[in-house]
Amino acid sequence: MPTSATARILLATTFNKLESQLPSFAKEAALSQSIYVASAEGHSGKSTIALGVLDALCRSVRRVGVFRPIARSVNERDYVLEMLLAHASADLGYEKSIGVSYDDVHTDADAALSVIVERYKAVERECDAVVILGSDYTDVGSPSELSFNARIAANLGAPVLLVLGGRKDQGSTETLGFSEPRTPEEMRQLTELALAELKHAHAHLLGIASNRSDPENLEKIKDAIGRAAMDTLGVSRAADSQGTEARDRIQVWALPEDRVLVAPSMSHLVEAVNGTMIKGDERLLAREALGVVVAGMSMVNVLPRLIEGAVVVVAADRTEVLLAVLMANASGTFPTMAGVILNGGFPLPEPIDRLISGLDSTLPIIATDLGTYDTALKVTSTRGRLAADSQRKYDKALALFEQHVDSKLLLELLDVSQSNVVTPLMFEYGLIDRARNAGKHIVLPEGSDDRVLRAASTVLARGIARLTILGDEAEIRMRAKTLGLDIDAAQIISPFEEPLRQRFAEEYARLRAHKGTTVEIARDTVTDVSYFGTLMVHLGLADGMVSGAAHTTAHTIRPAFEIIKTQTGVSVVSSVFLMALADRVLVYGDCAVIPDPTDTQLADIAISSAATAVQFGIEPRIAMLSYSTGSSGSGAEVEKVRSATELVRQHRPDLLVEGPIQYDAAADAAVALAKMPDSQVAGRATVFIFPDLNTGNNTYKAVQRSAGAIAMGPVLQGLNKPINDLSRGALVADIVNTIAITAIQAAQLPASTEVLA
Repeated sequence: MPTSATARILLATTFNKLESQLPSFAKEAALSQSIYVASAEGHSGKSTIALGVLDALCRSVRRVGVFRPIARSVNERDYVLEMLLAHASADLGYEKSIGVSYDDVHTDADAALSVIVERYKAVERECDAVVILGSDYTDVGSPSELSFNARIAANLGAPVLLVLGGRKDQGSTETLGFSEPRTPEEMRQLTELALAELKHAHAHLLGIASNRSDPENLEKIKDAIGRAAMDTLGVSRAADSQGTEARDRIQVWALPEDRVLVAPSMSHLVEAVNGTMIKGDERLLAREALGVVVAGMSMVNVLPRLIEGAVVVVAADRTEVLLAVLMANASGTFPTMAGVILNGGFPLPEPIDRLISGLDSTLPIIATDLGTYDTALKVTSTRGRLAADSQRKYDKALALFEQHVDSKLLLELLDVSQSNVVTPLMFEYGLIDRARNAGKHIVLPEGSDDRVLRAASTVLARGIARLTILGDEAEIRMRAKTLGLDIDAAQIISPFEEPLRQRFAEEYARLRAHKGTTVEIARDTVTDVSYFGTLMVHLGLADGMVSGAAHTTAHTIRPAFEIIKTQTGVSVVSSVFLMALADRVLVYGDCAVIPDPTDTQLADIAISSAATAVQFGIEPRIAMLSYSTGSSGSGAEVEKVRSATELVRQHRPDLLVEGPIQYDAAADAAVALAKMPDSQVAGRATVFIFPDLNTGNNTYKAVQRSAGAIAMGPVLQGLNKPINDLSRGALVADIVNTIAITAIQAAQLPASTEVLA
């Protein structure tokens, strides 16, 4: 009699073998909200597609997990899996998200499949949807690997999104991940071979994504793949005479090749040549190398061959060439480099080392003992990879997916419905989508801050907003290139630029004439980036402004008080934080601007906060917070809140408001039932109005730190046009979110009509 464990394995293996015999149409009814992303070969850029699918699912589904049936290695962590797990909304952990290793598959494929199914089911139980990432052809590298992936997909009941590589097999023509594109006919042949494997394993095809495709032939490639899929899977072309309806049954998407995605970073090149960084800024090792220049010539012949984003290989004893490259990189009249690799193992002479140190260059200089040929060979054969540490690649991958894949249709094919629960990740995605649709123009005054430039790169790559950055154009563009950022689409303006400076000075003098401000005085004032940016918004040259990463709150919002001013009927400018909890988003106000509001101001804050809640899709139910609930307490502070509550009811009888009320009674249904059983707000509040800044600021920070909530803000409210402040400790993601929030606020106002020349 077998043991229970052995019996379970035998039963599972038998069931899996029987299940794999079922025709695909019999499985379709049992498909879950999961998707198997598989490729027909290695180096297809499958991780780009998987990231895009994961991103699309996270916008609609609460708990999205990632599962890797076959791990790259038991001894080395899978960087693709780590990248996807960092983006997933289900917190499963690395070990739980792995099935088996390649060795397990080789030892006993059937037993490995049983383990994969068992481990996947454990993940599936904790998720609403799962992105399953197929193997990477790091071991087998033959059609049999796709066949096994198809068999896994069939046994997991997950439809397959097949990824086809648009580049030919890697060979001598490859340089830094770039290779010759496949023709539409070659893509047709690859499609037929791959789909034959899926069909044989009875896997269900959801769609096909041709990645790294020839940008000049996207439509021809899609057509060739679609026709091949119809023929291979036996789909009738009878409807061709009526259009493309028959072909549309098999969804085909094509994403073009992008040089940034396939380029290796400088850190990867350091590993490839077994090098050591001897000079430069270590943070710049994240920059991608977009080309290679082997500087085996004299200085005057090397300089014309320098290209943007290249890594320059220089023999360590050719110090004059090294100095020329560093000077060219700093000059602004030559392309900027990704880095320099000194080969040969020769140490830098002391005078040269001292001279380079005095140049204050941040360009990474790497030393390797390899000779010129071996160094060049190692560099050119290094492949780029999409990993969690490359924000630029991450942005590029998502932007490509969003531009070329119909995410809405993809979710419909997966039968994914919108969740009623709003997680922080879902709320952030909603912000990005709404901002993108709004198409607004935001000005960023702090162009000298690297965080702002990184955020600008993300915003532009994903089409969140149009941007103007303030500062010296040459310096900002040079810094962006040094950081490996693409901000080419941004407009860059100096606050000293004429005729804008004069125009802004005249307008500011007009607005502040009652304070004795003259045009001469105003010409100095408007060169301050906060004033310049605010005047851009005031005059309709931008729809909103985001600042504060390098300036105080007072410095950011004082110009708004003087120039933008408050909306009609609003007595005070205030702020809210959008608090994204695990399953909902709340509005906290005021936590940043008014230290000790009067009852009238408190009422204004409540009304403005309710309007802000509506702007972001939150149904306003206002809790006017105090240390007592209802009529249970008394005192000046309680009376202030009680009076403010009555003022809200008088001015806006349509709003649901309760006060004074304690936080627990406002947020917890059980407490509310005991303290205020008949209230429409108690236990269900979405807008929390604090009696003073001391209470509000401490509470939002306590919730943020203790409950793990994401605090977005402060979002200023009550101004005629949106100006928003950043914390001086703001992360890049905070800046991106604030830009999106500002764009959404601007969408509620008349659009700017004037465009800067």
